[in-house]
Amino acid sequence: MITELRLPDLDLPGVPITACTWHATVGQPVVEGDRLLEILAGDVTVDLPSAVSGVLVERCVEVDQALESGQLLARIRPDDR
Repeated sequence: MITELRLPDLDLPGVPITACTWHATVGQPVVEGDRLLEILAGDVTVDLPSAVSGVLVERCVEVDQALESGQLLARIRPDDR
């Protein structure tokens, strides 16, 4: 089953949030807890980790794209272990 990575509520009303840097490419293995996407919230950078170990199958946002809480960011196919 595919795991979705969504932008959590950062409790920063009115602060623009933007995708900055992907740390994995589509098809690349990822490990639970490793940095997957860096976002910019105002003047603060936040690293969003992978929720599971597996393979990144889809990046749903582009670098420099404006983001909203709850927005789908990526899909990961978990390891079958």
